[in-house]
Amino acid sequence: MSTVTRAYVSRLAGLPVFDPNGDRVGRLRDVVVALRVGSASPRALGLVVEVVARRRIFVPMGKVTSIDPGAVVLGSGTLNLKRFEQRAGETLVLGELLDRTVTIRESARRATVVDAAMEQTRTGDWLITRLAVQEPGRIGRRGQLHQLAWDEVDGLALPETGQGAETLIATYRELNAADLAHALQDLPIKRRHEVAEALDDERLADVLGELPEAEQALILGTLEERRAADVLEEMDPDDAADLLAELSNVDRDRLLELMEPDEAEPVRQLLKYSEDTAGGMMTSEPVILSPDATIAEALARVREPELTPSLASQVYVCRPPSATPTGRYLGLAHIQRLLREPPSTLVSGALDDLEPLRPEAPLAEVTRYFATYNLVAAPVVDEQGRLVGAVSVDDVLDHLLPEDWRERARRG
Repeated sequence: MSTVTRAYVSRLAGLPVFDPNGDRVGRLRDVVVALRVGSASPRALGLVVEVVARRRIFVPMGKVTSIDPGAVVLGSGTLNLKRFEQRAGETLVLGELLDRTVTIRESARRATVVDAAMEQTRTGDWLITRLAVQEPGRIGRRGQLHQLAWDEVDGLALPETGQGAETLIATYRELNAADLAHALQDLPIKRRHEVAEALDDERLADVLGELPEAEQALILGTLEERRAADVLEEMDPDDAADLLAELSNVDRDRLLELMEPDEAEPVRQLLKYSEDTAGGMMTSEPVILSPDATIAEALARVREPELTPSLASQVYVCRPPSATPTGRYLGLAHIQRLLREPPSTLVSGALDDLEPLRPEAPLAEVTRYFATYNLVAAPVVDEQGRLVGAVSVDDVLDHLLPEDWRERARRG
């Protein structure tokens, strides 16, 4: 089947949703969008998918790899099976947008929304770009049907002024994670909590990663415990470990118990290391491949959008198991090298025998290591020769800069 770049939401309702292995996850029941200020098209935040026992869950659009005429296919990664709860600033297309009354700008006539088309942009985002609206008809007859661009109707956008939480949240959705983190710090506590509560788990996790740990702990403490655990699962393990280190032992253990075991275990491992060592700075989820993987497979892995540029600069080859701590670490391959080799070549034939870091290596040693070898990421291997993680240059910079560098940047 061919992948579509524009789809009417009513025609998507009921489509089966599959994971990357071809196993059916459930059926699509609705699309969640965020209305925006003015005439800007709403952005699709995710899908409402009905799984077993009629439970409806939220699947972020970032996990959707393709929408075909007969199915929706998701990418790799775990799904949060928590029951879907609509947040402030979110609108359900089928449940709330359809049947809304709007005004057609050109004719000033009233009409009813009967369908909405979402379209994928070059950046990969999905926007509601067109509406099918129908004018009231005479008795026994249907009114005229129009296919209009989103900005050709009035009555759906949020007001450009006012202090309503919905408008505030819609405005902040347009900011990148770092700018939104700065904006949150300038808000009164009540407003800050409203915005944090309205953001989806993945977005809030990204924003928390841009805040000082003390601020992260304050915001996390305002969330219901189950929600806080869900947000921690969406954070990078090293960021989650840094945040949990700010909490009391009781709160930390409670949240780790509420997290999924597969998500909590890497965080528990990282909490064992001192924060100013390679082990305390590393992430436990670098790109790991087996010795029989091809260069084509390696290049496909580093294209995954959730990878940071530093982690995407290298792949690490290890014996099974491939999750950290892995089997025996064999070496790393730089992406620049892989781009110069035939795609069918085994990645194990392009390894660099660079001596890895040890988890207990102090910050000064890690810094010298990066400077000596001109790296943006480095492997961390334990005494048994197993890869336990990778340190990226942004984590090193976080530890080199003053503790209040984010606050200084915000003020400056």
